[in-house]
Amino acid sequence: MKSKNKKYGSCLCGKNKFYTMCKPLRSVACYCRYCQLRTGSIFGVTYWFEKLNLKFNKKHLKTYTFTTESGNKFKTFSCKNCSSSIYWEISHLKNQVGIAAGIYDKPSFWNKIEKEIFTRTRPKFLKSFSNNNFLKSPTYKPRKKVQKHLQGQL
Repeated sequence: MKSKNKKYGSCLCGKNKFYTMCKPLRSVACYCRYCQLRTGSIFGVTYWFEKLNLKFNKKHLKTYTFTTESGNKFKTFSCKNCSSSIYWEISHLKNQVGIAAGIYDKPSFWNKIEKEIFTRTRPKFLKSFSNNNFLKSPTYKPRKKVQKHLQGQL
């Protein structure tokens, strides 16, 4: 393992400190409604790693789990104190974790965004980051109707 691939991160209050030990498997910008609500922004940028490559020096986490309209369990891990979104697991991505790109210390965004998903809900004023774009996720297979508040309607 080369130390240049070891990247450190922490939450806003510093009660969670972690590091990853390699380059991510992939990096994705996602415009789905779940990522919009999870981040409070118009998209989320995720670095995906094998779960064993995420290590914590300090851990003070709370979790929230929900079922997506495709029937996958989506479990988010955030700071119990400051509520920073740190990482998440999705049941169909076995042994992988998605880590918020902006949670790394000195977020130089050291990994290029390789793919964009759910671009159907990307704002028109925002230009694409990648040539690898999908209107939905390649794994998106809805089984149930999504609740109105998740459609962006009340």
